[in-house]
Amino acid sequence: MSEIFSMPNESDRLSNQYRVYTSRYDRIVDADELGTVLESLSHKNQRLLDEAWDEFQTGLLPWKTKLTLSSRELSERINLAIPRDRRESTIVSLLFDQSGSMRGQKMLYSAAAADVAQEFLATLKIGCEVLGFTTSAWCGGRSRRLWNWRLRPRNPGRLNDLLHVVFRDGLDDRASTGNWAFRHMLRPDFPKENIDGEAIQWAVSRLGEMGHSRKILIVLSDGAPVDDSTLSENDASYLIDHLEFVVEELNRTKVVEMAAFGIGCKAHPFYPRSRHVDAPADIGLELLRFITEILCDDKGEVLDSTGPKE
Repeated sequence: MSEIFSMPNESDRLSNQYRVYTSRYDRIVDADELGTVLESLSHKNQRLLDEAWDEFQTGLLPWKTKLTLSSRELSERINLAIPRDRRESTIVSLLFDQSGSMRGQKMLYSAAAADVAQEFLATLKIGCEVLGFTTSAWCGGRSRRLWNWRLRPRNPGRLNDLLHVVFRDGLDDRASTGNWAFRHMLRPDFPKENIDGEAIQWAVSRLGEMGHSRKILIVLSDGAPVDDSTLSENDASYLIDHLEFVVEELNRTKVVEMAAFGIGCKAHPFYPRSRHVDAPADIGLELLRFITEILCDDKGEVLDSTGPKE
């Protein structure tokens, strides 16, 4: 159900001098409720969505079949390395950047990889949550309009309306939730801006409500956080500084195991562990390999900054 977004507490924000002008218009929705936040699809966008969905279901079928076959060896490795009770007490959260630069093949293969990954993990009795983050509007949305009406106070902090989406709830223990939820990821009007630091805080807060003893968060993104409305009224490094602060705090507190997966670019160096692909078609297999490597380390703690093992 759609709800008002729950912001990180004031002391957390002030510790890094990060401010939010207003959280009044932020929203969290399940994937099926995305239409309650976005406008009705135009005829053109409906056609584009139908074409993308057809490609997802039929055009990528050979890709998905090959990926499923390749995943069997990875599944066996996990089964041998981790006892069932340890697997059942583990959850992996996949947090997808849904910004405008992810449109097209990046988003298509991300949706398909998420679909395969949820089945891969669920079959292993490992919890899986799939989340997405963007904003409801370009150019600041209602947050910026409110700021304008209040005569534009200086350095307002984050100045856009967050939109966070749950594609698969981590407490859903079905072997597969089906792929219909990922259809919404393909909406042409969905991707806008990306405010990564707060998205990570949201994903971590959800993991904190779950009873699993081992919690892993993988952020999948194609670049730095960008929101023109926020960056035009604050320092140019405002969002990336906050992202770095959030990740470093999580590394320090070891609340979750943090990792990043770069799509078309390398992940930021402050992530303790990372992997990247150059081509969208490589997301699926490399993501499953990355998940397997993290799981089989089985240390239950944030790794050091030396990066992934070669």
